[in-house]
Amino acid sequence: MTFKEIQELIKLINKSNLTEFKMSDGEFNLTIRTKKYSRAKSSQQIVSAPQQIVPIQAPMPQMPVQPVAPAPAATGVPTPSESMPAVSPQAEEANDQQYLEVRSPMVGTFYRSSAPDKPPFKKVGDSISAGEVVCIVEAMKLFNEIEAEVTGKIVKVMIDDASPVEYDQVLFLVDPKA
Repeated sequence: MTFKEIQELIKLINKSNLTEFKMSDGEFNLTIRTKKYSRAKSSQQIVSAPQQIVPIQAPMPQMPVQPVAPAPAATGVPTPSESMPAVSPQAEEANDQQYLEVRSPMVGTFYRSSAPDKPPFKKVGDSISAGEVVCIVEAMKLFNEIEAEVTGKIVKVMIDDASPVEYDQVLFLVDPKA
């Protein structure tokens, strides 16, 4: 069988509903499988394979939370909510509004340091000035240094190291008065 004949045979099989074609002529053996065959084969394997449930962490929507009064302690030992002052979500949000934000200019993976064995660029309590590198966001295997656009003191790191970030997501809260 010539190369041209094999090419014609492949074209005919692709136009048909065949998923597999086998031909033998003496010592010459030819097997042609189409994409339809590989999809049918893989779907059979998926059906017979045990399924795994992989948890996906989705962002939780910000919803107002109503504080619930704790049940009285029968043992006389104070509960954590009794021993610690309660901060309402509104008070915490108002507290966060006095801070400036350093936001991600792109989608990618957030890194606090230039390498796993290096110290972070900036941590809570460090002073920063505009134009200073505060972290790295990796996007498509490119490591982009993120510079602060504000001056002040970092009061909170909003993202865990090596976590995915979205465009315009808050990375740091900065107190401009410090």
